[in-house]
Amino acid sequence: MKIYKSTEAPSIRRSVEIGTLEQRKAVLDIIEIVKTSGDDALFAFTKKFDGVELEKLKVTETEIQAAYEEVDDELISIMREARENIRVYHEKQLKNSWMMTQSNGTMLGQKVTPLDSVGVYVPGGTAAYPSSVFMTVVPAVVAGVERIVMVSPPQKDGTLDPVVLVAAKESGVKEIYKVGGAQAVAALAYGTESIPPVDKIVGPGNIYVALAKREVFGVVDIDMIAGPSEIVVLADDTAKPHEVAADLLSQAEHDPRSSSVLVTTSIQLAEAVQQEVEEQLKTLPREEIARESIDEFGAIYVTENLEEAIEVVNELAPEHLEIMVKQAQECLAKIKHAGAIFVGRYSSEPVGDYFAGTNHVLPTNGTARFSSPLNIDDYQKKSSVVIYSEEAFKQNANKIATFARSEGLEAHARAIESRLKEEQ
Repeated sequence: MKIYKSTEAPSIRRSVEIGTLEQRKAVLDIIEIVKTSGDDALFAFTKKFDGVELEKLKVTETEIQAAYEEVDDELISIMREARENIRVYHEKQLKNSWMMTQSNGTMLGQKVTPLDSVGVYVPGGTAAYPSSVFMTVVPAVVAGVERIVMVSPPQKDGTLDPVVLVAAKESGVKEIYKVGGAQAVAALAYGTESIPPVDKIVGPGNIYVALAKREVFGVVDIDMIAGPSEIVVLADDTAKPHEVAADLLSQAEHDPRSSSVLVTTSIQLAEAVQQEVEEQLKTLPREEIARESIDEFGAIYVTENLEEAIEVVNELAPEHLEIMVKQAQECLAKIKHAGAIFVGRYSSEPVGDYFAGTNHVLPTNGTARFSSPLNIDDYQKKSSVVIYSEEAFKQNANKIATFARSEGLEAHARAIESRLKEEQ
């Protein structure tokens, strides 16, 4: 990892990934073929991209029960505890419908309604992410979504990973399909013979999944365009170099384009972490991925003081932020832009990834400047409610009609005045 003085550092904000022209064209072609050919397209693309020739798309109850036999009971117990932590945290986010009554009898309010259906994308194929199942499905269940559909690319033997299937069952998913990539997103958005369309698509995926979500937005809602994982560690000389290095590598091992950054007031810590990262890389099973990430997108920024360090963090607006300084609570109050914030030595980022209960589907590429982690609001919609009283109408009708005519909308004004004439 290179060490920079923050004032001499190269540009530190990453732009949202939009893919190459070839990737975008490929995604558009896939979407159009799925729209016109339905299930046949899904079978064909699964054979082409995943190397799997499927007989059916939907996972059966028999497959789910077989998955339980393959997964260790201790792991199932741990997963259930994690699920409950996630449920309890997200229940705190629930909002209720409300009404307020004014003195003239008018009632104004907001009606909160869960979405009818949600599609959950879970990455798969060569890796298994049961944690992503919990993070996307449990909040939907808490919000009251009736139909939750999960899609995930199959393994080479045509099955889904047993741990993913167990997580889906434990979360409450009743529809699971073995399909991934842009074709899965298209199926969720437009529907096929086997997969009825949904109202919203959530969950992380590769660049093709991200581009497909971008393209179908408007036909359905989406949660966000997720990029490669990011972590920023804000630390002073009280932090332990081996722990900081381990946390940086926890994100570097995700993807060669993941970003791991240390922002510190201590040159001694910077140099010690630089050395620790190199030593720990040598023993990582995913060393090749992590090393490319560290070499290309890793950095250490040394600042003159803590205030400058906080400015750097807010400029980065990272997906994950760890605060390892003496004045941690004081720093927390000054952080404006971060997807998830982990405060103190024992709040290592993987605590949030798996177990604490907070959501790990987070804004990336600096979008934490204006967006939030996946949450209950993503699974509910709000309708405004107007119950206008006769007294309020008579009092304000002429004002409303005048306002409408100021915009050149005569029919609006007449709609109001028609009621006045009837009263007279």
